[in-house]
Amino acid sequence: MKESSPLAKHQALCDDLYQLALEENRWLKESGRPPGPELAARKRDLLARLEESLPALRGTTARLTEEERRIAEQTKGRVLQFLHLDRENEQLLLRGSLARPAVASPGPSATPRQLLQAYARGR
Repeated sequence: MKESSPLAKHQALCDDLYQLALEENRWLKESGRPPGPELAARKRDLLARLEESLPALRGTTARLTEEERRIAEQTKGRVLQFLHLDRENEQLLLRGSLARPAVASPGPSATPRQLLQAYARGR
């Protein structure tokens, strides 16, 4: 298989998407907050390139060599890994957005009014 074939380009693109999802996953687990706009822009760019690569793949499956079929199967596996990791990232984002900041204790000398205000802010 020549390196500039649509299948090779698609496989490299899928690998890049998976690596980006891993980077996003590490960021979410370490910081607990959404990644910056730079990572989101890279993801949008890769997904746009993926959309462009798909039409080039259509119709090529009928004439694949044995090696190309193996690469196509590896690429399918990578896509499934990406989808699984992307779903995990979505769940991490959701958990991070639902997390509420801890309410500071009003202290031992708080009046009932202060306690009610502190409770109302914590809701």
